[in-house]
Amino acid sequence: MKTKVMIIDDHKMIREGIEQLLELNDSISVVGMASGGEEGISLLKEKTADILLLDINMPNKNGLETLKEIKELKIDIKVIMLTVHNEVDYLLRAIEIGADGYVLKDVGSAELIHAIKTVMSGESYIQPEMIPMLNSKMVVRNTDKEKIKSLTRRELEVLILVSEGMFNKEIADRLNISERTVKNHISSIFRKIDVADRTQAAVFAIRNSLIHI
Repeated sequence: MKTKVMIIDDHKMIREGIEQLLELNDSISVVGMASGGEEGISLLKEKTADILLLDINMPNKNGLETLKEIKELKIDIKVIMLTVHNEVDYLLRAIEIGADGYVLKDVGSAELIHAIKTVMSGESYIQPEMIPMLNSKMVVRNTDKEKIKSLTRRELEVLILVSEGMFNKEIADRLNISERTVKNHISSIFRKIDVADRTQAAVFAIRNSLIHI
């Protein structure tokens, strides 16, 4: 089965360029494109897709507003945000709303396909080049200190490895524990630091200097 992708971007050349790149991959099919948020929401109500590539900075209904509506409507689709270098504040908000991935618009085709496959596998994806930009915008919150104190030593180890991009099996092998135990630790960590996914956990770890870029 091919991964079905939709694209929402207000620039026609960007939409068509991404479509051409993705259609070169036998495992991906572009099933729809829209030039803005309103048109995109209407399209999502008519067609089903696995992944939405969503531009953040659009006129009228921007990517954040579109993402929020997608979540409110409970549309079953994973969303990868498309951003440029000066939109880090928007990106942080997208994390809070619940986007699944974040890539720069000048990303190469191999990296974009990797992001799509990662998100399709159930993981979140953040392009490595974006981490320093996020780091420069983050400040430690007082409430974070209490959250960190609530973590056990093992949970802290798991959080750091998750934030470094390791998968459950890799963490299990590194710490010599079972994958089930890793999953249990991750569930506990997410609850204690109040995050919903691995990307938000990584942002928490970066913000609090638990890992260093």
